[in-house]
Amino acid sequence: MENKLKELLSAVREGKVDIDEGVELLRDLPYADLGHTKFDLHRSLRNGFPEVIYAEGKTPEQVGDIFLGVSGSTNILATRVSPAMATHVQSVCPDVSYNALGRTLALIRGSLKFKSREIVIVTAGTSDLPVAEEARVTCEMFGSRATVISDIGVAGIHRLLDKLPQLRKASVLIVIAGMEGALASVIGGLVSQPIIAVPTSVGYGASFSGLSALLGMLTSCASGVSVVNIDNGFGAACAACKINNLLE
Repeated sequence: MENKLKELLSAVREGKVDIDEGVELLRDLPYADLGHTKFDLHRSLRNGFPEVIYAEGKTPEQVGDIFLGVSGSTNILATRVSPAMATHVQSVCPDVSYNALGRTLALIRGSLKFKSREIVIVTAGTSDLPVAEEARVTCEMFGSRATVISDIGVAGIHRLLDKLPQLRKASVLIVIAGMEGALASVIGGLVSQPIIAVPTSVGYGASFSGLSALLGMLTSCASGVSVVNIDNGFGAACAACKINNLLE
């Protein structure tokens, strides 16, 4: 989007586009008005990342309209996408790819450019993988490579210790856990990297759909552990990418 804006301003300056035409073109730059949705096209200029579609609560037709209606070179990501919604969107926009585990839809126009430093995403259990996949896809859409290390929770601490050298090479760690959420605190006592903890809704009754993990992570004894909302792999990835961008 920034390059597109620079090209337009240069064309006006050089007389290739007259002022009135330039004004008309600028009208379409801030957002795409689709009636039911006003898709923000300037967000990457303001905060570094494009707008992402939160698909839950929207109809398949509305999400399909967004993918079709946002033109140009903008990459588009949607989260919380059901299989039925993905089927509809892909029927009207075949270039969209669906990640069934992470429930994401992605339209990539051109190639993605990655930072040299890598984010590592850790899950306590295999049941946490849907949240990890949402985080991984988001990281890659926003220009950071991400590796997922799954099922190294505190119930088998030897599995975590075996992966410790790899964790210490990461620029940022996203640590995902349900139940009591202890993994974030344990890793926080073993590494110097920033940790973004994600509580998940995985666990039996008294885990209260992720509330016990959330409170455990918020009250962590380990210093420097930040916490996002329950099951919010997307939010964790955004924070991790912003940190990763500062390290370049």
